[in-house]
Amino acid sequence: MSTATLPLDIGESLAHGIFPERRDVDEPVHDRFARGVIWRLKRRFIPAVPTLRAMAKAAGELEAELQQQSDQELRRRLLKAAPAAVQAGRAEGLAEVMALVREGARRALDKRPFDTQLMGAAVLLEGRLAEMQTGEGKTLTAGLAATIAGAAGLPTHVVTVNDYLARRDCELMSPLFAFFGLTAGVVWATLEHEAKRQAYQRPITYCTNQSLVFDYLRDRVTAGGRVSPAQMQARQLHGQLPQPLLLRGLHFAIVDEADSILIDEARTPLILSEKQGKPPEATDYRQALAIAATLKLGEHFGIDAARHSLHFEAAGLPAVREAAENLGGIWGVARGREHLVGQALRALHLFHRDQHYVVIDGTVQIVDEYTGRVLEGRSWEGGLHQMIEAKEGLELTEPARTLARITFQRFFCRYLRLAGMTGTAAEVAAELNQVYRLDVVRLPTHKPDQRVTRPPRLLRTQAAKWAAVREAVAGELTAGRPVLVGTRSVRASVALSEVLAAPSPTSTSAAPRGGEVVLGSGPANDLLGPRQVHRVLNARQDAEEADIVSSAGEPGAVTVATNMAGRGTDIHLGPGVTEKGGLAVLLTEFHDSARIDRQLVGRGARQGDPGVALAIVALDDEIFTAHAATLQALFGRLFARRDELPRWALELLRRAAQGHAGRLHSAMRRRTLKADRQLDNLLGFAGNQI
Repeated sequence: MSTATLPLDIGESLAHGIFPERRDVDEPVHDRFARGVIWRLKRRFIPAVPTLRAMAKAAGELEAELQQQSDQELRRRLLKAAPAAVQAGRAEGLAEVMALVREGARRALDKRPFDTQLMGAAVLLEGRLAEMQTGEGKTLTAGLAATIAGAAGLPTHVVTVNDYLARRDCELMSPLFAFFGLTAGVVWATLEHEAKRQAYQRPITYCTNQSLVFDYLRDRVTAGGRVSPAQMQARQLHGQLPQPLLLRGLHFAIVDEADSILIDEARTPLILSEKQGKPPEATDYRQALAIAATLKLGEHFGIDAARHSLHFEAAGLPAVREAAENLGGIWGVARGREHLVGQALRALHLFHRDQHYVVIDGTVQIVDEYTGRVLEGRSWEGGLHQMIEAKEGLELTEPARTLARITFQRFFCRYLRLAGMTGTAAEVAAELNQVYRLDVVRLPTHKPDQRVTRPPRLLRTQAAKWAAVREAVAGELTAGRPVLVGTRSVRASVALSEVLAAPSPTSTSAAPRGGEVVLGSGPANDLLGPRQVHRVLNARQDAEEADIVSSAGEPGAVTVATNMAGRGTDIHLGPGVTEKGGLAVLLTEFHDSARIDRQLVGRGARQGDPGVALAIVALDDEIFTAHAATLQALFGRLFARRDELPRWALELLRRAAQGHAGRLHSAMRRRTLKADRQLDNLLGFAGNQI
């Protein structure tokens, strides 16, 4: 069924035409407040789960009948029933289509979706957000909803957090789509323009949030700004567009790991830019770095670690002026020299190699702090990227000119129907409703949780922490459990790898497979046993991700990973591991949000399997220094003679630090959205609105 046969009016006034999308309207404060009150009352007095259970039960009652029907009859029935079911967008009318796709999944994938997965798919089709615990099968849940939407003729984008997951999920679900006569495309960052366009023409498209938003911005630049659907249609009919548009509009989006995409990554607008001119002269950047190196923290400049920002103190600007007195060119202009030295200070003190970026093949590549992955093709603005290149002794790249920008908040609100799923949404449910109008529905688990959570430990120093981590890893291996050790940065993963390897005269530091390190067999390695192997998964080993993940659940496996292993990673347990207690997940540093910690812990004890979770952190971890410095200093003095602090101190520190970080980041997202709307309104006067 083509999209033209399906009415796109789903209950609100929508923009129609060649590029359907919802109008971007800034909701008045009183309307937002009233909607928030109604949302809280509904959550309290009108639970969604009973209705969803009734739908799943009704679908189950049709199962025996459908098992007797042919493949062709199942396809015919779904194509007939899907448009009305999707148009209604209510769980009560979804029983038949859910029963049909369940039977299709059983035949095409040899998997029978659980009732929880049917309930999750119904939540998605309703345009809400399903909170499903990690391991509950969100990939199949999204596939069920996408199949029904695709059969109804509604172009569907399944949005994931990285290219690996987009390709994997599309490959896993393609047999289900093909069973019902549908096709799916995959879009990734380096795909050619025409190949992207063809992928977006498919009924179902898997893509990352980054690729999707940038492709949308490219279409807007191609169309000459945010024009009306009628104008865009006229331009295309008369051949006035320089190239065909990539997207068909913003119809229906299923956002996987929705809290990561819609909340965590929403602090910074996405900017589409193009290289312009020649690379800048490196001399000025080197001079700026030399001057910045002479300035003293606390005297000439100050750092706000919580906001990751830097400012000049009263003595700072005079010192810069004096240092640049005999330099010519831009150094004679106050604003120019202050900008250069300011960026040099940021490059030296705020942006660190193997934490905020990595250097690969002679280029600086930004690392996403939430996913631990390289952001392909991204660069910092205002000369900061070139300053970091100068700091690393690399050739400077060309500066970029901004073509278009938009925040995730404004982009995803333009979908005619938006849905999402994640394992961790409860903490940000109010913001998701306020900004995106998404109701969070918390679904029950298919099987009881069998995770064993060990008491967390707080050590005084980093060295003590790594020693304790090494001992804990050895203990889990002795018990026969594979271990996944989570770190916050590439630098931390490398540091822990060195601790685990514990070099000795008889040890070696590398093995044939990517990211693999052989632990030494000297006296320091007795706990880990002779030649124990561990593997490292970070932004440097992203090419080996699938291989590393596939072996992480094997007996005796030790995997050290950044946040790359925290979302969407399904670690299958090897033979005998279940009987030994499952996968052990060890957290070595808390993140700014407890949601991210829960995602990492959720790699173990999935779908009723056993598992072990433990946390070993240090008093001087970055999160405590940045967001709970006063409490950290107090505990440091109070327990000066203790190597390990009491558990109540750790809990108090964690709550204080993560609470402060959460409030700060929420305020930053509100400011980002407000600034983006203001800029959009200003550009609208010039006819360049996005």
